[in-house]
Amino acid sequence: MSIYAISDLHGYPLEKFKALLDNAGFSDSDTLFVIGDVIDRNGDGGVSLLRYMMKQPNIEFILGNHEDMLLKSRLLFDENEKRRLGALPPLSIEYFNSLSEYGFWMQNGGRVTLGNLKKLQADDPNEFANLMNYLKKAKLYREAEVNGRRFLLVHGGLPDFSKNKKPFEYSRDGLLWERPELADEYYDDIITVFGHTPTVFYGNEHRGKVIKTRTWINIDTGCSHGLPPALLRLDDLTVFYGG
Repeated sequence: MSIYAISDLHGYPLEKFKALLDNAGFSDSDTLFVIGDVIDRNGDGGVSLLRYMMKQPNIEFILGNHEDMLLKSRLLFDENEKRRLGALPPLSIEYFNSLSEYGFWMQNGGRVTLGNLKKLQADDPNEFANLMNYLKKAKLYREAEVNGRRFLLVHGGLPDFSKNKKPFEYSRDGLLWERPELADEYYDDIITVFGHTPTVFYGNEHRGKVIKTRTWINIDTGCSHGLPPALLRLDDLTVFYGG
């Protein structure tokens, strides 16, 4: 039994995703952690990927900042709430926060996901509800131990890091949005695996490649920019790249 991690698929085609798993030898006895940002930017916005993942008992989804933006825009999908609000909504903080989050989400590639989610909501309300519940239940991080080596899996990173702080002591926004510097170091006895920041942001020499440091590994190889994703096998830190 092996444990794998992948992140930031951003609408990567489902068939290519399955082919990547096959190439790595991923089986029903293995476990895959998907570390956020399945949705937005490309293809069908990741809707088919999520629908596939939520039906796989050996795939666990960890929340990303893009899914969090979707969840914060939830009023867009609530027809009863929209009818209640009418054309001139009351001055509701929740409502205007949702609109603000919606605008930010659209600026960050959410339009393709929104369109395909609305289609799913119209065609199959139960599947849509299941998908939204799947996202709502997603954890912010997961810990794993493989061959005596400990891992912390989180989408963004650990803001204002301290070796004395436990993962649950970090803020939600920090875990989702942090962008570590190349020189940053985390726990000595835990390898932190994250995505969110495409590795090319650290320099063109890292373009499309996983970055491994002494205390952390960044596996966001730039799918949002049209580059293939990377699948990391935690057992031996082998990387498999998509097509």
